[in-house]
Amino acid sequence: MRLVVTNMNLGLWAAAYIKEKINDFQPTSEKPFVLGLPTGGTVVDMYANLRLFYKEGLVDFQNVVTFNMDEYAGLPPDHPQSYHSYMRRHLFDEVNLRPENTHILNGLATDPQAECDAFEAQIAKLGGIDLFVGGVGQNGHIAFNEPGAAFNTRTRLVELTPDTRQANARFFNNDQSRVPATALSVGIGTVTDAKEVLFLASGEKKAKAVARLMQEGQDLKWPLTALKLHPKATLLADPQACSLLTGTPRQTLDRLMSEQPNEAHWTLETEEA
Repeated sequence: MRLVVTNMNLGLWAAAYIKEKINDFQPTSEKPFVLGLPTGGTVVDMYANLRLFYKEGLVDFQNVVTFNMDEYAGLPPDHPQSYHSYMRRHLFDEVNLRPENTHILNGLATDPQAECDAFEAQIAKLGGIDLFVGGVGQNGHIAFNEPGAAFNTRTRLVELTPDTRQANARFFNNDQSRVPATALSVGIGTVTDAKEVLFLASGEKKAKAVARLMQEGQDLKWPLTALKLHPKATLLADPQACSLLTGTPRQTLDRLMSEQPNEAHWTLETEEA
């Protein structure tokens, strides 16, 4: 796993990375590029830059297939805070993704487990996800896998912790009671089965999670640490999200930033069995 720290806008860095991955893959209708996508405030700039790249003719989404991480249970697709609505606003309505190539879990499914099983089957049918992009929760959750979730979990119905509901209350008129208590979410195993994983962490509120990630070992209390078991995982972070790093990671980052002050980013590698 690698930690990439940058002073650039994280959304621009991530969008440029996705663009290059799609273009290098040269997807076709017979062999599409399969992209896992997140929602939330951290990736708004990423989607803005992807829209810009598309309008400038720098990337083509015609042969890209997407799978979103999660959806609130009980929200209809046209609810303004559903992730269906989020994706339409931020990407789907602005680029040439084919509607049949976009996959988001149905929060109104009468049989949530069947919905989740079908989602996993669709991913498997395409040969897996080529790149899964995500944001980091304040408590280290990835997708809606809260602390304590096993690292081999698959797509399922999950309960949201009070901390996560409070963090998302800003999207529901700052009223935590309006935030759904459950959601359909890919599992940690669903994410780490992807051929490559890219997660974003911005700001001091994510610093505890980033610091725990860069300490030794994996910890079920911090789902993000599952990324250390992936052979090709990247955490992209700004300096503020790295403010609580200690020990060797802190020393290494400080040295790199001092020796290479004009670099676009600085990379720290970590290996764990």
